[in-house]
Amino acid sequence: MIIDTNFNVYSDANGGDPDSSSSTLRKYHKMLWSKPLPNGKIFELQDIKNGVYLYHKSELGEFFLGSDAITHSYKNHKRKHWLTKQIPIEVNELFDTGSTIGAYTIFPNNRIDGNHTINQARGVNSLIDDRFDLTLECIRLFYQGHNSPLYDTLMRYKPFFDLFDNFIGYINFFLFQDLIDENKKIKFYLPFNEFNTSPGFTDVDEYLRYKDGVMSFIKSRNERIENFAKLKMISGPEKE
Repeated sequence: MIIDTNFNVYSDANGGDPDSSSSTLRKYHKMLWSKPLPNGKIFELQDIKNGVYLYHKSELGEFFLGSDAITHSYKNHKRKHWLTKQIPIEVNELFDTGSTIGAYTIFPNNRIDGNHTINQARGVNSLIDDRFDLTLECIRLFYQGHNSPLYDTLMRYKPFFDLFDNFIGYINFFLFQDLIDENKKIKFYLPFNEFNTSPGFTDVDEYLRYKDGVMSFIKSRNERIENFAKLKMISGPEKE
């Protein structure tokens, strides 16, 4: 299995959103996440179901899955333009690094009873603001049965999270280890205030601290993805 962690997923998105338009990104997701679950059963993903990004159906259940960018430069966020226009080089560097496979994951993307998907809820909830460290904290709390700004959304997709048994099972499956510490707590990009206030940036220095944390995570996760892909090549050919 060959994964190019330097590949910019915008390069084959034909001007669209890579989450839906990059064929390479979808291929990488299919290759990376078609593998054994913590219970040993194979989570085999298919990309041939009409109108569905990635699909799985077995005794494990039926899952409709989509790609989600989990790191953000906020380059195109109008409400943050006052900040990002001051440091365009820094913002573009983060945007480019965040256009590689290490900055993407998959979530269920079928809407349930007209409610937001996980991807949508992360973007519109002002206490999350599309930040993945805060999303991951919600997922950690969800596995513990505790409330969070995304609890109701995550509960709608409980069968998906049940696939991984527990929080560490989820972390290990999707290679998120570099965003948790030795105590299995989240390494927040900025000081965390228990979801008491919205997590916007107050100044350039705060954005730059955020950027450093995100860049470090993407680079570390890309290394994990490279190592994982090499191991899969050694262990045997991928099923297509």
